[in-house]
Amino acid sequence: MGKKIEKDIIRKEFGKYGTICICAFIFALSINLFIVPLGLYSSGVLGIAQILRSLIDDAAGSCIPHSVDIAGIINFIINIPLFFIAFRTISKNFFFKTLLSVICQMAFMTVIHIPSEPILEDVLANCLIGGLLGGAAMGFTLRASGCGGGLDILGVYFTKKYENFSVGKLGIMVNAGLYLICAVLFDVPTAIYSVIYTACFTLAVDKTHVQNINVTCLIFSKEKNDEIQQEIMSKMHRGITIWRGSGAYTGEETYIMAVVISKYEKNQIKNVVRKSDRNAFLIFFEGTHVSGNFEKRL
Repeated sequence: MGKKIEKDIIRKEFGKYGTICICAFIFALSINLFIVPLGLYSSGVLGIAQILRSLIDDAAGSCIPHSVDIAGIINFIINIPLFFIAFRTISKNFFFKTLLSVICQMAFMTVIHIPSEPILEDVLANCLIGGLLGGAAMGFTLRASGCGGGLDILGVYFTKKYENFSVGKLGIMVNAGLYLICAVLFDVPTAIYSVIYTACFTLAVDKTHVQNINVTCLIFSKEKNDEIQQEIMSKMHRGITIWRGSGAYTGEETYIMAVVISKYEKNQIKNVVRKSDRNAFLIFFEGTHVSGNFEKRL
């Protein structure tokens, strides 16, 4: 039974890598079809890469075809030092998935043809569709334990290093500077529509990304199962509180383990418990507010 569960976990991991590749394609599609033809800019590191792309295009003149976007390549180059941060301080699993995501983004953004005219005449419609498509793709990338690189990596790093660090504030500061530069280098409408696109993008990410939802998990087991405790502490790196209870009907002693996790980790903790005790059951309470020493994860 244990081997079957391990095979299921391996299969799910491979599925996550496939999800990341598909999401990178959808994200690149949303950028190249809806955003680039309008001359708008993304947020974060990709937005910086797009501004550099525009400056290089202006300097190079007609040397670079309009239908080819080198922003993905520039984005990858900027992310290289951030990959080292992910590898050394976050996790190897996160590093490899993020590396795959950024490489796929670079490839798809380079090869997907950019139309000479926007697909839709309405600028707001392009912002809405592009933002929702790209945000959903990035949200599912986060659910697959990866990310699109850039500020997401810095956000995880600083969250681990500083207890009260706010990823949102980092994004606001960087993007405020980014769109101020857009307004100065290009024009105010470009900056405003880019902000609207980013708002739609962020909304879609929040709706699909479940790692930021805290969940209290109660595990009820008839046995004092040290294996469950060790698996949760060593592999999930979560703390556990244990106390003893008794069943009202049977009077049998029951061990109750309480652990706070993210919603994304629900399936992982189910697999850990099922692997060690098939008779145990779990109760989940979503939307738990946590104050104090609790590690927020991407």
